[in-house]
Amino acid sequence: MNLKDNLLTALSAANRAGSAILEIYDKHFEIRYKEDRSPLTLADRRSHEIIIQHLEQQTDNPLPILSEEGKDIPFEHRKSWDYFWLVDPLDGTKEFIKRNGEFTVNLALIHKNRPVLGVVYIPVRDVYYFAAEGLGAYRLNGETGIDLNAERLPEREKTTLLNTVIARSARLPIDSETSESADHSTIQPFNHSTKTKPLTIVGSRSHATRELEEFVEAMRKKYQQVEFIAAGSSLKLCLVAEGRADIYPRLGPTMEWDTAAGQAVVEQAEGSVLDAGTDEPLRYNKENLLNPWFIVRRKFFD
Repeated sequence: MNLKDNLLTALSAANRAGSAILEIYDKHFEIRYKEDRSPLTLADRRSHEIIIQHLEQQTDNPLPILSEEGKDIPFEHRKSWDYFWLVDPLDGTKEFIKRNGEFTVNLALIHKNRPVLGVVYIPVRDVYYFAAEGLGAYRLNGETGIDLNAERLPEREKTTLLNTVIARSARLPIDSETSESADHSTIQPFNHSTKTKPLTIVGSRSHATRELEEFVEAMRKKYQQVEFIAAGSSLKLCLVAEGRADIYPRLGPTMEWDTAAGQAVVEQAEGSVLDAGTDEPLRYNKENLLNPWFIVRRKFFD
């Protein structure tokens, strides 16, 4: 499997979907509700259609796709999938409706129950977080002027484009003191006695739970200085991958498409996304697509 080609495909799909979402974002839009009372907008549906079409057109042998807006695929059919795309066309619909900008487009490539590639795009900020096994994790600011909308390019041009994307991106995690990519060999374990900044916890803006409050309170008792940041969608995982947050406890329900792309970014930034009960990495393409509670930690956080 050529992860580099698939990374370009995912970046391009996210770019196109994000553009369509922004066309709707500043206009009046209708809000519908699914059976579980979660909101659904035209932007969710439009983004889904664009991503599916793009992924299917980029190769003569397209991979299977599991998307939040097209998720009714029986486990008996998908359990044999080796590689497949796992997509959330608009993660953070509540943030979209609130117009606070904290929603994302998520695409992950899953191989044998693990995310091996991920793209998280924040349309309002025009920022991409992306990662692939063997390449590392990066943040790309869209104003760099790179055209990610190229159609099926010759192999040489794909290589050139990906090299340009990586060259203009910041490697994760980013050194908060210099705003430059951190030298992974110099990153130290979290030690409150020597850390000049507080322990930073990031949590859900729209899905806070009593368990989250109790977790934060327990951290305040353990560490003298604790800062809490509220954020929406997969942005929370990206903040940990980037190094702006130390830990993200998700002590409430999420689905596989909510986390796969962000988990790829965190893991390639040498952080972890672990089941809160088993301390094992989250797995994908389960019969039940509901995630367990989990804890996201940056590299070396104990």
